[in-house]
Amino acid sequence: MNEYSKKSMVIFGTFVLLALILLIRLFWLQVIDESYKVTANTNVLRYEVQYPSRGLIIDRNGERMVKNQTTYDIMVVPRELKAFDTLAFCTIFKLEPESFKSAINDIYRRRRQLGYQPTVLLKQAPAEYYAVFQETAFKFQGFYAQARTLRNYTLPIAGNLFGYVTEADTGAIRRNPYYKPGDYIGKSGIEEAYEEYLRGHKGVSIFVRDVHNRIKESYQEGRFDTAAVAGKDLICTIDSQLQEYGEWLMKNKVGAIVAIEPSTGEVLALISAPGIDPTLLVGINKNFQRMQSDPRKPLFNRAIMSPYPPGSTFKLANALIGLDQQVVTPASRYSCAMGYRISAGKTVGCHAHASPIDMLQSIQMSCNAYYCNVFRHIIDNPACESAEEGFLKWREYVQSMGFGQKTGIDLPSEQAGTLPSVRQYNRIHGEGRWKSLSIISLAIGQGEIGGTPLQMANFAATIANRGYYYIPHVVRKVEGLDPPERYKERHYTMIDTSYFPVIVEGMYRAVHSEPGTGATARIAQIAGIELCGKTGTAQNPHGEDHSTFICFAPRQNPQIAIAAYIENAGFGATWAAPIASLMVEKYLNKQVLRTDLEQRIQVGMPAGIQKKP
Repeated sequence: MNEYSKKSMVIFGTFVLLALILLIRLFWLQVIDESYKVTANTNVLRYEVQYPSRGLIIDRNGERMVKNQTTYDIMVVPRELKAFDTLAFCTIFKLEPESFKSAINDIYRRRRQLGYQPTVLLKQAPAEYYAVFQETAFKFQGFYAQARTLRNYTLPIAGNLFGYVTEADTGAIRRNPYYKPGDYIGKSGIEEAYEEYLRGHKGVSIFVRDVHNRIKESYQEGRFDTAAVAGKDLICTIDSQLQEYGEWLMKNKVGAIVAIEPSTGEVLALISAPGIDPTLLVGINKNFQRMQSDPRKPLFNRAIMSPYPPGSTFKLANALIGLDQQVVTPASRYSCAMGYRISAGKTVGCHAHASPIDMLQSIQMSCNAYYCNVFRHIIDNPACESAEEGFLKWREYVQSMGFGQKTGIDLPSEQAGTLPSVRQYNRIHGEGRWKSLSIISLAIGQGEIGGTPLQMANFAATIANRGYYYIPHVVRKVEGLDPPERYKERHYTMIDTSYFPVIVEGMYRAVHSEPGTGATARIAQIAGIELCGKTGTAQNPHGEDHSTFICFAPRQNPQIAIAAYIENAGFGATWAAPIASLMVEKYLNKQVLRTDLEQRIQVGMPAGIQKKP
């Protein structure tokens, strides 16, 4: 055989081999692998999406806080649409006849374009409407009902914490191929943060249509159907009774309360006021725009998004830094003559109290002058070459306590608060032209520093733990999964743990000292409970001062740490301290006996606005 014949045989063999491979592939596709028939037969099959039920949200005590309710989307297949009694249809679903006829006429005009593609005619019809429709469905050819689930709330609380569920917008659909038009998705709060677990997975049922396009049977006896997989339940860290009580205390007020279990970082309550009733955001949301335009901003979660000046509660941070740098001691004493005099006509004011005082008394009495002295010693530390270097070291300490950065809580939209920088002060005062007196407002938690109520509660938990904290979180466990390891890690501050007992003692005295001693938080006393706290009155250039208070209890083996922040409410002892202490009493004793204090907190509430939970 010559060379030409050999090449011809190779080419011929190659063509035969390729033809054989093609024939085998076609045989496989058309005879063996029936899944391709499903795609090929789309024109005679109907695909009905099976939507999963969303995972439940359960509180730390096993109480269901967020459940589901079944509703129905009424679907229409344009090509199957026949003449029907529109008045009877409107009667079943309580529709306005003229609007309904207009919608049907629009679908009818586009029936060639829409073909056999099911189209949503009516969203989220209640179960009672569906029951009536099912009895007469034979009268309405081309219509069928598709089951959906909506959220159902045990109590009208924690709307800012839970978030809400709505239809996926074009952005969500573009970012994630799982979502199709008409699908639901979690927005804000826990619903958004844990969407991947809560949503479950959609299924599909395939049905055969006859020559008249009527459903005859399940395709291939359901061999290609896929079942919907329900979403995973979440065990929340929230105590629903404490959350409800806190929201009741915050009625007609603006601000936030955050309660944390120091030994775990679990958030016991997270309250933003004014908040939202989650039941108002269920289903077709007619209330969202109204809430969004409300000047009180109920959709704004102040607990994790609002960087308030911490005020006098921040004196505890400066005390710890001063002790750790050894520029002051617990015995250091400073005088106060109604404030700290900076220059002629410029003074950081203070209230009347005994003078001079040591560190324990300074916490007990909340002396501004004392902390102006402490702060200057920190910034002007002889171990530092300049005020800038002293400030940078101070800033590093403050960050280690959780300020100026996100805590890492498992909620979207958390803000980091505000913490000034060298660049910022160079811009304000000029490079190399600012000293400790230039930024003295930081001594008392004012000026350029801002902390969210969550950060302030985390700071209280850090003191309760004598120097460390766990990342705050609102979900303890996702069904079937182990809790994340990051929630088990201790985060230590830069402060030596040996200095925290001094601060704890000062906070204890602020609450439990005898009358006439100048203690600022005596109103927070609870019979039988050793509560440690610190008041704050945060200056507000836009109106009345803000009232704030941080605390923890009991003194030994603390079970709860709280930060309360009430906007435009004046002294910390007036509103924030009693509110926080009532929360502690509710959590530790399961009931509140100081009903007179509750009544004072409720002053100004319209009669009958809400019963006590």
